[in-house]
Amino acid sequence: MDNYLGNRSKAVRYSGEADIRSEFSLIDHTGQEVTQADYADRWQLVFFGFTNCPDVCPTTLAYMASVLDLLGKDADQVAPIFITVDPERDTVPVMAEYVSVFHPSLIGLTGTEAQVAEATRNFRTWYERTEDDSAPDGYFMAHAGHIYLMRPGGEFEAVYQEGGQPPEALAQEIRKKL
Repeated sequence: MDNYLGNRSKAVRYSGEADIRSEFSLIDHTGQEVTQADYADRWQLVFFGFTNCPDVCPTTLAYMASVLDLLGKDADQVAPIFITVDPERDTVPVMAEYVSVFHPSLIGLTGTEAQVAEATRNFRTWYERTEDDSAPDGYFMAHAGHIYLMRPGGEFEAVYQEGGQPPEALAQEIRKKL
């Protein structure tokens, strides 16, 4: 009788790469139109969220800032990117003010609803508007809390959660890849 350990040919095997791509056409927090090509010479650390987020976004962006600080001079090889899932409220001036609070290198990206939707599809992440009378402007944005590490060419390398490891561990992992 075959069993899982005795017959390796029946073991499930996976190969290939995640279909997560750094592909977008958005506007940065300085008002410049940008695409993934503008960051093609650097690794990208990408997080999706919104400026009215009460908890996940500020803690994740503070975490990313800590990682950048721990990388020191190596941080120049990383483009830290925050893409809004709430372009209705997160205009260029709002993004500029918000990202400046966390780190001078942080890049805030916004755009039209269609541009943001395309970026989230390419990163295989999700967001959803939830109506709530107690929320600012009557709604919240639910969203995934992943941080994507993308290679300089825009290909997927890894995905992390802010609380998944201390910032020192993520900085060390990124430094090994640089």
